[in-house]
Amino acid sequence: MASGDCEKKMEVAEMRILRGMCGVTRRDKIRNKVISGTKGVRELLDKIQVSRLRWYGHVIRRVEQNIGRRVMEMEVQGTRRRGRLKRRWMDCIKGDLRSKGLTGDEVWDRGRLRTQARNLDPT
Repeated sequence: MASGDCEKKMEVAEMRILRGMCGVTRRDKIRNKVISGTKGVRELLDKIQVSRLRWYGHVIRRVEQNIGRRVMEMEVQGTRRRGRLKRRWMDCIKGDLRSKGLTGDEVWDRGRLRTQARNLDPT
């Protein structure tokens, strides 16, 4: 299952839970943003994005001989299959960094990465 499919299913499950908490059904035709705004909840995908960036910073700050860092920086020889490419973890990280306006240099400063990567809760 592609990671986009998993993210969409998690988002749907989250909204079902929030609708149940509010006592609202889909027949009431209340938009998802209104429901999540009344409960003061950040989107699940934003939370996942922050966690992914935090883990990326943790792995990249390890010593170069660390197996996790070596695997992450490894280049696999050969070509990928034809058709739509499967989304890899580093593809997600690059997209997360781009969406937050970060470069790869912020991962060395843990505090700065945390403040720049974290999304503020809606009030």
